[in-house]
Amino acid sequence: MTSPQAPLPTPFTAAATADDVLAGVDLTGRAAIVTGGHSRLGREVTRALAAAGATVTVASRDTERAAAVVGGIDGVSVEQLDLTDPASIDDFADRWNASGRALPMLVNNAAVLFQGERRVDARGHELAFSTSHLGHFQLTRALLPALRAAGTDGGARVLTVTSGAARFGRIRWDDVDFTTEYDPGAAYGQSKRANTLFSVELDRRYAAEGIRAFAAHPGVVIGPAPHRADRVASYRAQGLVDEQGATIIDPVAGKKTVEQGAATIVLGAASPLLDGIGGVYLKDNDVAVLDDEDRPLTADSIPADANSAMLDPADARRLWDLCEQLLA
Repeated sequence: MTSPQAPLPTPFTAAATADDVLAGVDLTGRAAIVTGGHSRLGREVTRALAAAGATVTVASRDTERAAAVVGGIDGVSVEQLDLTDPASIDDFADRWNASGRALPMLVNNAAVLFQGERRVDARGHELAFSTSHLGHFQLTRALLPALRAAGTDGGARVLTVTSGAARFGRIRWDDVDFTTEYDPGAAYGQSKRANTLFSVELDRRYAAEGIRAFAAHPGVVIGPAPHRADRVASYRAQGLVDEQGATIIDPVAGKKTVEQGAATIVLGAASPLLDGIGGVYLKDNDVAVLDDEDRPLTADSIPADANSAMLDPADARRLWDLCEQLLA
């Protein structure tokens, strides 16, 4: 059974870093997979887990690029995985399962951000949904043997990185691939809503086997300046950079450094503070509050607390069934 969507509370503030969250946590002998673990947030998650003693496998479509980024981190290896390619997903999972390694930590981190035009994978599925959700859905199910093995020995965690956009996203049940009326913001929001619903249903199905699931909002993390010239105007309009183009850091308002953004992810993946709970949405290094008030998105306010719709158990089951059909 999923846990109540309410803060514990933890001792951490919104400004805490990944190292703060994992201070005193010993992950020696525990394995982790981080998809996209060489990206900006992904690399910090990889580094922090490895620094706490974990053996981390970075799963990346571009292994050369990933190795160039994380190759110097002790305890980290890189393996090929393309989340838009079902054969690649099966190959990755088959290799892991054949090794006999248990999997205590799976971090579904890879994602596709806003696309100017509709793009699809080899199966014809819209790319944001395919990469952020459907590929991770297939990967997680394929790795269930390894997750179960860890579940009987201290427990397993599946942490899926979502976004506050899950609060506004909607599942287009009759057209998840946006074959008509494509909108990049709506497609991104759908993929993030799918991340939270997936975590709810995964936890419901497998908590009894020691596999707990979480969705985590890392905050808005755009990294330090300089920023791409074509993005500065948008960032300024959203209150993310100042007039000089420097990144604005305000953790309480959800605007975070990479180190702060990674903190909520590693909390869900590895912190013992979350032992015994699951199926919840994390924000600012705690279980987020449940807020069903209608709060519009503005340049000065980025609502990112949980609401009932993004965690609806009926929708979570419906999405699971739909994804099984899409992969059949």
